[in-house]
Amino acid sequence: MVKLKHLLLLIGLCPGLPAMSLAAEAPKTPALFMLPADFYPESIDVTADGTFYIGSWRQGAIARLLPGQDKAEVLVPPGSNDLTNTQGVLVDKARGLLWACSGNMGYTTVPRHRSALKAFDLASGAPKQSYDLPGGGYCNDLALARDGRIFVTDSLHPRILVLDDEKGLLRPWIEDPQFCRGTLGFCLNGIAIDPDGSVYASLVEASPDLLRIGTDVQGKPAGVTPVHFPRALKNADGLRSIAPGRLLIFESNAFAKNDPLDGSVTLATIRGNGAGSLQTLVNGLADPSSGIAFGGRVYFIQSKYSILLRQQPDDTSKVPTKVPFVVDSVPLPVAP
Repeated sequence: MVKLKHLLLLIGLCPGLPAMSLAAEAPKTPALFMLPADFYPESIDVTADGTFYIGSWRQGAIARLLPGQDKAEVLVPPGSNDLTNTQGVLVDKARGLLWACSGNMGYTTVPRHRSALKAFDLASGAPKQSYDLPGGGYCNDLALARDGRIFVTDSLHPRILVLDDEKGLLRPWIEDPQFCRGTLGFCLNGIAIDPDGSVYASLVEASPDLLRIGTDVQGKPAGVTPVHFPRALKNADGLRSIAPGRLLIFESNAFAKNDPLDGSVTLATIRGNGAGSLQTLVNGLADPSSGIAFGGRVYFIQSKYSILLRQQPDDTSKVPTKVPFVVDSVPLPVAP
């Protein structure tokens, strides 16, 4: 057997030999990978090593793609911890937890339970905690602040909640009537936190605005300011901060009646004057409710809600089976 030091000496003395790797290369993340059939994904997150987590709105489950794989496998089984409509998912490496908002709209393969914030073990998927929204509500999406706080949007009340770890409950962080603009009775949808601490939130209904909530040095809210864009956002769903003043917006086009295949993945640049510009990265999608930037690419899902919403919430017996779902990606433009 050749000893390691002899191998190193041989390589050093023979520069013409091909380069040899003494450590296995990290698995490359595929540009596209498969999800389980009939999954109807809603949200996605990823760890630094390229492990993806994808929540299922229909199955009340969460799938995981490990580095080197090309098909995600179920980690959190359907209905675990009373998970119903899996909304936002969030990796919390510091706590070793996987967070998920659980909705209660129906259209699922599992029983309905009240909307709540759920926590699962990040490695095993085992259920950990469940936090009800005070006074009821709809847990839609969530974001992790740099100081470890978990923020949650409520789609039925004009508020953003924060998890109080010490008391083991959710409490209002900010309430504002601007959070419930629109005619359908819904409030906030997606949420993202800028590196400067500003919190961005989107409305459930189509609007040309996002809402920016400033924070003071103690992390308390410091007012709500609309960020105006040159066109209406087609139901801005998931939001992701990728750099100061740069957001990915996943326009699900969820309430479209004429063209359900007009969802978009959009890159927003926000200026200090409360206005922003938009760059479409990909269009013609079937309800792209969420995505994530990783490895110089934007990974996104297509939820295909329109298939489910043709049914009754508690009777989806006519939903077609073996509907395919993938996580796709496009290059992330380099900042100017």
